[in-house]
Amino acid sequence: MLLKKFVATGILLLAGYLQAASLAWPFHFDVAALGIVQGQAVWWLQIFTLALLAWTLLRAASIQQAAWRAWLFSTAWMVGSVWWLYISMHTYGGLPAWLAAFAVLLLAGCLALFYTLLSMLFRHLAGINTAYTAIIFAACWLFAELARGTWLTGLPWGAVGYAHVDGPLAGLASTIGVYGLCFVAAYTAMLAVQMIGAWHQQTAITAPNFAVRMQGLAMAVMFLVLALYGGVDMDADGQPISTKDLNPPLTVALLQGNIPQNEKFIPGSGMATALAWYQEQLLNASSSLVVAPETAIPLRIAQLEPSYWKSITERYLQNAPNHQPEQLSQPKQQAALIGLVGSRSDGYTNAVVGLKPNPQANQSLLQSKPYQYDKVHLVPFGEFFPPFAQWFINLMNIPLGSFQRGNAMQAPFDWQGERLALNICYEDLFGEELAQRFANPAQAPTILVNVSNIAWFGNSIAIDQHLNIARMRSMELAKPSIRATNTGATVIIDDHGKVTQSLARHTRGVLMGQVQGNNRVTPYVWVVSRFWLWPWYGLSVLVLGLAWLRASRRD
Repeated sequence: MLLKKFVATGILLLAGYLQAASLAWPFHFDVAALGIVQGQAVWWLQIFTLALLAWTLLRAASIQQAAWRAWLFSTAWMVGSVWWLYISMHTYGGLPAWLAAFAVLLLAGCLALFYTLLSMLFRHLAGINTAYTAIIFAACWLFAELARGTWLTGLPWGAVGYAHVDGPLAGLASTIGVYGLCFVAAYTAMLAVQMIGAWHQQTAITAPNFAVRMQGLAMAVMFLVLALYGGVDMDADGQPISTKDLNPPLTVALLQGNIPQNEKFIPGSGMATALAWYQEQLLNASSSLVVAPETAIPLRIAQLEPSYWKSITERYLQNAPNHQPEQLSQPKQQAALIGLVGSRSDGYTNAVVGLKPNPQANQSLLQSKPYQYDKVHLVPFGEFFPPFAQWFINLMNIPLGSFQRGNAMQAPFDWQGERLALNICYEDLFGEELAQRFANPAQAPTILVNVSNIAWFGNSIAIDQHLNIARMRSMELAKPSIRATNTGATVIIDDHGKVTQSLARHTRGVLMGQVQGNNRVTPYVWVVSRFWLWPWYGLSVLVLGLAWLRASRRD
């Protein structure tokens, strides 16, 4: 009996970890025949592993046993999704190894409670095989994903919908978004379990009935249709359109400095290297737009040598390279977006400064008032610290750990007919916040721009996970994305979420390419820009409310 419990626990932990692996395959070996390639999402593995959890929940002898199984599975899933936080806390933060590992495990265990509690509710509402079991399970899973992604600032990293950036469900992204994909994936997993019908007799689970088989047939048809589905294009007024309405191509240069994280903020070491290399690239760029990553310049403007910042601003405000102005009778139009530490009267921000030609080009930076985007959604324990956690933060050496928040609705950076929507690092996890920027059609983004520094997490799967998150945002919003990062993934993503160009990771270089913005509005954007995520919350609450009434009558 003890051996059986040990094996069952091991299977649950392995299944949870494999669900994390399905979001971005972390291993060096590939199985191309099964669609398993390092760094890529494996959609069928996500559904398979979640189906294993669904099977164990149906076989649970009690609500308490269902809770324990859900917690084991979800904890392993969360550890597999965010284990690289250990690198930032131990390798770069100086936290003792045992404490960093314990902190990751504690975080994973706490996040797993969302799924534990909702699994208990599921077991109470639909503990037997009925026509409603799959949709109740999907509603519970959806609510848990929504709660984890939005409550207490939210941490949606690892949501199962990201496993479907490729595969038959990918076409749904522009309509229902990543949370809708979570719902469909959970529904599919439970329905697959029901359809198999291989249950142990003593569990009192009956064979799938006619209604369940009809649901299975409907799902099969949906999968077939979605394999060819590309989303519905809409204009700014919410009306379907037949063309993509692409803008002219914009040439871009995306800078990747590959500055070691343990040297990045050390004067005379990585800081000097970063300042010199980024200055050189900014002064000699030839593309219409140049983008430097998050905190590429790891200082405030006031901390820089006056001549350093003046050389860069004059280069773009005057609209001509400062080393050969006599060769350009008609200077080429160029702009730059530069990640640095922003200054405000109440402190400093994680910022991106935008420079572009100015009619009053000879004025100083303060007089010309360049564009500045300040990061809105800060990382807890990394960019802001809750008061109760100050003792924990004091154990680590994290520079610039008390950023101020930017305003929620900042204007895009207008350049050559494009409206560039800035987001910094993990801000692109929050698609609902990006979708809010489409509320005003005149300010609706045409291109997404993400600047990041994943060097905090070393050469880990976090790079691929973040890339798949960025791909999902392009799929939801039908907008191309350009990503400039310190160590990778520096890429250009089209409006269907496909990577069209990329730069080798952990190298110092410049990615040259083109990107085309558009004025499309997807159904997802149309809904979320008006109603946020309330329709998704409403769906889960409605299903669970009806199930509760049904369970009450049954009891």
